Amino acid sequence: MSPLVQLEHVTKKYDNLRVDAAAAVDDVSAAVAEGEAVAVMGPSGSGKSTLLNLIAALDRPTGGTVRVADVRVDSLSETGAARFRRRHIGMIFQFFNLLEDMTVADNVLLPAQLGGQSRRRARARATELLDRLQISRYADTYPARLSGGERQRVAIARALVNEPPLLLADEPTGALDTANGEAIGALLLELNAAGQTLILVTHNPDLAQRYAHRVIQIVDGRVADDSPAGLTGARP
Repeated sequence: MSPLVQLEHVTKKYDNLRVDAAAAVDDVSAAVAEGEAVAVMGPSGSGKSTLLNLIAALDRPTGGTVRVADVRVDSLSETGAARFRRRHIGMIFQFFNLLEDMTVADNVLLPAQLGGQSRRRARARATELLDRLQISRYADTYPARLSGGERQRVAIARALVNEPPLLLADEPTGALDTANGEAIGALLLELNAAGQTLILVTHNPDLAQRYAHRVIQIVDGRVADDSPAGLTGARP
């Protein structure tokens, strides 16, 4: 079986006019299997978020290939990439990226509507997720009235509404206090244990060791280490 995510000799330079310009991502090859939880770590500016954006087809590599679910996402048009993301990739961000003028329920429903789900199916899925994430009582509430942990749960529900095979999380606990960060980490672990493939960018080594199978260390855009993490009892 092919990996769900496959990067081969991926390089990303933002200054293509200079031959000697440093690469944000430099000749990275890596694979992520279906059902795996992988943490990507490294210092600020090391290329972690750029790598996530390349996997999500939010950015294009300067060289190399990026495959997700056997699709060359690096060769998709902007429209094709957006369509692919809606069907195959859920994204969680450090600062939630919720639409403040929409209720919790409408924030969660939006990707389903953009993805062409029927209104009935979308509402059923959104209700299921709000219940599962214990935020159903906030369905008609606007995000500004929620705590950071509650807002991140809404963001996770939104990321999962289209049932994507791949979940990408960029510092999902970085804007939260310790208690809420622990709760969100445990929630991600629960999702992975149920079969959700997860790639997590984090500065937190404890989070990586507790909630991932592998830790990929990125330094100056290159893979410095790719080793098993401390996660036990979840899917291999």
